[in-house]
Amino acid sequence: MINPFSKSFKAIELEIFDFLSKIPFFQALSPNEMARFLPAIHRRKYQQGEVVFFRGDPSQALYLIEKGRVNLNIDIQENMEVIRVARTQEAFGENALLADTKRIYSAIVDSEEAELIVIPYFSIQEIFASHPKIQAKMMTALAAFYNRNNQVLFSSYRNSYGFFSLSQLYEDNQ
Repeated sequence: MINPFSKSFKAIELEIFDFLSKIPFFQALSPNEMARFLPAIHRRKYQQGEVVFFRGDPSQALYLIEKGRVNLNIDIQENMEVIRVARTQEAFGENALLADTKRIYSAIVDSEEAELIVIPYFSIQEIFASHPKIQAKMMTALAAFYNRNNQVLFSSYRNSYGFFSLSQLYEDNQ
């Protein structure tokens, strides 16, 4: 809820806040906290088949879909497999919220056209450095996002291949 005694925002800013509040990474932020991102927001249009980024690229931005669909793909034995279709009011490229990461999937526009909000990595890091509460809220949302993805991954694997030993996963990573 917007406090009528705090800073007043323009109609276009309120529209952006409304949009951001539907994206899990921004849901816990107040309008004043969301306003920190306004100078960093860029809009970009992509055409069908256009690559937003490739797996292995540096994570240079967080993407929010205003319109369209983007396939998030991994390449398995030289074939592309869609792991998720990101749609309007969803985000992708979430590892741009983390310091110095590379893309773990490729993002390719699936719809005829896609309109994306792009928030550069360096802007996110500047906001996090000067506003640790914003960082904490967004990291909590990112952890919940990764937790949901892990649950889906484990369920999918179990349904496809049967029982598996998670202890092996954790032993191999130490």
